[in-house]
Amino acid sequence: MKCIATIALYLSAIATPSEAFTVTPPACKAAAPIVSYRTVASTSSTATADNRHKSSSRYALPADLDTVALVAGQENYGLAVVVVGEALWSFFQAPSVSHAKVLVPASVAAVVLAAVSGPMITSGDASSVALGLEIATGVSTLLGASYVARLVAPYSPSSKEIAFFGLLVAIAGFFSFSQNLVVDGFVTLPTLPSLPFSLPEIRLGLGEDIDTSIP
Repeated sequence: MKCIATIALYLSAIATPSEAFTVTPPACKAAAPIVSYRTVASTSSTATADNRHKSSSRYALPADLDTVALVAGQENYGLAVVVVGEALWSFFQAPSVSHAKVLVPASVAAVVLAAVSGPMITSGDASSVALGLEIATGVSTLLGASYVARLVAPYSPSSKEIAFFGLLVAIAGFFSFSQNLVVDGFVTLPTLPSLPFSLPEIRLGLGEDIDTSIP
């Protein structure tokens, strides 16, 4: 019996782990926050863009000045090229000193579009972009007026179809530049005043008064 009791104690001692042989895992240290170079670059670019757009607090800033500058700039320079091409084509249809007057509006418009409004639109500054779009809108309006004058003239050495094409281009330029002014937040249209009286309300039935019971 004593031998059996001794064996049982021996087995229980083996089954119970001793503190001397127990390995305690080291405590995990809190991981330091990892800041990647992308986060730093994104923060830096955001700060640069904010500083760039804060150059003018007069205008409501559009979503992306770079996109506006790219699109409106192409339209601005494209209009200058088209009006000059139209004037040259009309002049060479019937070259004469008296007919050279068709070159004057196109030449002045092209100089203003290329040297004044174009660099302002592509500058990336909100106030400069707005002023450039306003100048381009005014030039488009004056070009349209010159084409209308050529169309209503009783006699034209060159065909009036090309003048009508120029009128369509000027109208397209006017609507494009003015749309950029309004949609991109450079110009705020006035709101209509509220009516001093309330309009009568007409209640439309939704069928709740219909008797759906089966007789």
